[in-house]
Amino acid sequence: MNEQITTILFDLDGTLLDTNELIVTSYLHTFEQFFPGRFKREDVMPFLGPPLYDAFESVDPDKAEEMVKIYRDFNMEKHDLLVREFEGVFETIRTLHENDMKMAIVSTKIRKTVVKGLKLTGLDQFFDVIITLDDVEKAKPDPEPLLKALGALESEPHEAIMIGDNYHDILGGKNAGTFTCGVAWSLKGKDYLEQFHPDFMLKKMPDLLDIVKVGVQ
Repeated sequence: MNEQITTILFDLDGTLLDTNELIVTSYLHTFEQFFPGRFKREDVMPFLGPPLYDAFESVDPDKAEEMVKIYRDFNMEKHDLLVREFEGVFETIRTLHENDMKMAIVSTKIRKTVVKGLKLTGLDQFFDVIITLDDVEKAKPDPEPLLKALGALESEPHEAIMIGDNYHDILGGKNAGTFTCGVAWSLKGKDYLEQFHPDFMLKKMPDLLDIVKVGVQ
């Protein structure tokens, strides 16, 4: 079935880019402003993945907007110091691009931050289609962002695969009708992702080339 995959939808944070420390630090910085001493590193893990507003609203609906602003300001300030691509990502994405694979970014972040990360790592040259929180009414795991990306790429769900580090990505792919793939380097762990039954699991990014039959004889 792998031979029919012509299109790859990538989550960004925790999948292509190692933004884990940036995200955790940004959450801790924000929470410390409102709830001094209440949140530790392990406490912010459940907030990784959903849109920022949803995460903060679950803690304090009245202060969610203010917390989002403080988070984003700090996140942008520290971004370039803490963000890099995971091992093998650049080479793999370049190889896929050279072999005419259709590719898109599908992220729950705002466009400004997504573009900043792609430019920092040089990955921006490989992606013409970028779907962010700014472009949709409903974020993953709703199928809307994935279907919007597929429409822009002129692809059908059955020939696409959604790759990500969180359950939003796996369920989003299933809801949209694509193949799904987790990444073993997810901060939440491979075992956590396996609970959502992705079709594939990458131990390292170059494994993707085998799945989509690029560069494989």
